[in-house]
Amino acid sequence: MMKRIRAAILVTLACCSTAGCGIPNLTLKEENKAGTASEPAIRIVANSLGMNFPEGMDENHNPYLSYIEKNIGVQVNVTLPPLNGYDEKLNVIMASGEPPDLLNTSDPSWFIHFVNQKALTPLNDYIEKYGANLKAKIPKEAWDNVTVDGKIYAIPSLNEVKGTEIIYARKDWLDKLGLQPPKTIEEYTAVMKAFAERDPDGNGKKDTYGLSILERLRRTSPFLGAFGVQMKAWYERDGKLVYSGVLPEMKEALLYLRGLYDADILDPEFPLNKIDVLGEKIVSGRVGLFSAAWSDTRAHIAANRKIDPKAEWIPLDFPVGPNGKHGVYSTSNVRSYNVIPNKSDKAEAVVKFLDFVAGPGQTSLKLGFENEIWTRVDGKLSIRFDEHSKHGYRGIYGALADMADPNVTRDRLDALGSQFRLYDNIQRIEQNLMVDRFNGPPTPAMGKHQIKLSKLQEDTFTRIIAGLSPIEEFDAFVKKWKEAGGDEITGEVNEWWRETNK
Repeated sequence: MMKRIRAAILVTLACCSTAGCGIPNLTLKEENKAGTASEPAIRIVANSLGMNFPEGMDENHNPYLSYIEKNIGVQVNVTLPPLNGYDEKLNVIMASGEPPDLLNTSDPSWFIHFVNQKALTPLNDYIEKYGANLKAKIPKEAWDNVTVDGKIYAIPSLNEVKGTEIIYARKDWLDKLGLQPPKTIEEYTAVMKAFAERDPDGNGKKDTYGLSILERLRRTSPFLGAFGVQMKAWYERDGKLVYSGVLPEMKEALLYLRGLYDADILDPEFPLNKIDVLGEKIVSGRVGLFSAAWSDTRAHIAANRKIDPKAEWIPLDFPVGPNGKHGVYSTSNVRSYNVIPNKSDKAEAVVKFLDFVAGPGQTSLKLGFENEIWTRVDGKLSIRFDEHSKHGYRGIYGALADMADPNVTRDRLDALGSQFRLYDNIQRIEQNLMVDRFNGPPTPAMGKHQIKLSKLQEDTFTRIIAGLSPIEEFDAFVKKWKEAGGDEITGEVNEWWRETNK
């Protein structure tokens, strides 16, 4: 079985590196939507966020899009590429010769690449004329992230939270095996080993994992934090910024995860785990400890408890490593970038669209229509959960220009159910953040090299953990990373650092 899994990993990595993971051609669809001939129209490409639409509706026919169109007087034609390979599909669209009027990406490397290509429209004048809500609600540091040589090349959507990951574990499994909630990395290892070997679900089979993570080493943040690093972060060392992926501490973290894999504690299928695959393993009771997203208590964990009412999940302290380090990654204040290709002549309409989403439309797109999905009872938000879930797709539009308001966030999360601890989870994460010291705009060298360097890192680290490459491969990776553009990026990052700290 293990040989078959490792073979699958090899094939998957080889296919992705040689064939681009089978990215198909993608063309923008044309919508024949109702509207007058004189009504202006814009075409936008957005992330579906994995949302589904109720029967009879789609991304171009639903009450929330109609609400936007009615208020801005602009017809909006929406394309939602599949989630897998999303940014690669944006590349295909940009190369099509007729790109849309708006594209949304969460990848800063993609953004700066097309800035370098001079393929995007500078937006300063349009924001000044048509973006009053954007100007009022987006802070300077977020604008700085999308400004290159004084020109604004994207309208940012903001992150609602400052961090994402928090470890949850099955307390009923801990109790059954006579274990206490772990605090140190050594205690975590012992608990995960017991979960993998001592039949915590009591079915007489060895079918549970000590730990499961996602492909590309996502959902590993608390374990990396125990060694003092996070993925794709910059830390200060001796007055300079250094990249986390090439630090000795990262090598230690990889060695730890490799040890879990060799001991059959780590899910051997992790390189193939997309979020729905990991979710199914949690729901079906095969995983009793994992690095959860702060909202998973209302998602996979809640679904598991529905199947197994005896399942009791609790948040754990972040593991403390051998040198007393602990923590999780901090998110950028920019959630995603909205860019307008310079071949579009609809910048005015696009900015008006995003300004409405960020301003008057924000409450309805985040919470739903008042009196249909929510009301206020004695000053507190009350949500009709059936309608809330049915129309969750509204978030596709709201996420394009999300504005971070802590009061709205707490109000909304508390209304979704105190039993899910959503606001508490966010607070616990924010108290344990490892701050990325680089928060400027992506540098020109990032646009040239970051995509290939990220793939090099993900492939190398995955192979090391899965036992397909020796740990010494890390040293070869560091050399290759530096020579393939990493040193150039480091130079630009430190130039920004010097300017910022004058």
